[in-house]
Amino acid sequence: MASGRLHCPGHLTKALGRNSPYAHPQERASHLIWLHWTLTGVFAVLGLGCILLTVMQLPGIWVMLLLALGVQLADVAWVHGADTDAGWWALGTGLVLAIIAEILEGTAGAAGAKVGGGTRRAMWGGFIGGLVGAILGTPLIPIPVLGTFIGAIVGAFAGALIGETTGKHSPSVAEALKPAAGAAAGRAVGTVFKMAIGVAIWLILIAGLLIR
Repeated sequence: MASGRLHCPGHLTKALGRNSPYAHPQERASHLIWLHWTLTGVFAVLGLGCILLTVMQLPGIWVMLLLALGVQLADVAWVHGADTDAGWWALGTGLVLAIIAEILEGTAGAAGAKVGGGTRRAMWGGFIGGLVGAILGTPLIPIPVLGTFIGAIVGAFAGALIGETTGKHSPSVAEALKPAAGAAAGRAVGTVFKMAIGVAIWLILIAGLLIR
């Protein structure tokens, strides 16, 4: 972050007095720099918590992006911007990666069911079941963070199994186990990849805030 030259007109300096922080532009700039480092540090800690939220099927990545945007806007507003546009580039890159992560997680269960030889019913069942399972898993499985993750996997399995065994010419339960297992595995892999992308976004955002 650039220290920024905070100009204070001479007549304003006299009016404010020697003890006013505005009477000492360099001192005020130093305070603002420390404020930026503090906000960046707080963001780094909260960003880790946001990554854990992704495991709970919550929009942790989007919360992380909003936090980084807040720090960036504070930087622009209080310290008159930075020497580079690294912060904005980091936010843009993070936004693109966040969209990719959402698509990947949302379609992973359905893709797993398809790989397992399932029909469209199994694919839709795995997708819907994963969402429902994530919601129900939080209160029904009292394990912090993992409860929601387990619920999503179980829900994807159950949803794909129900979807595959309903309708005309549906296979037996034994035959439907393969696409159901594929949906569950796909959901798990999708969540893991989303968390990995979340870590990448976290690192990119921190780098963007540090390059000044």
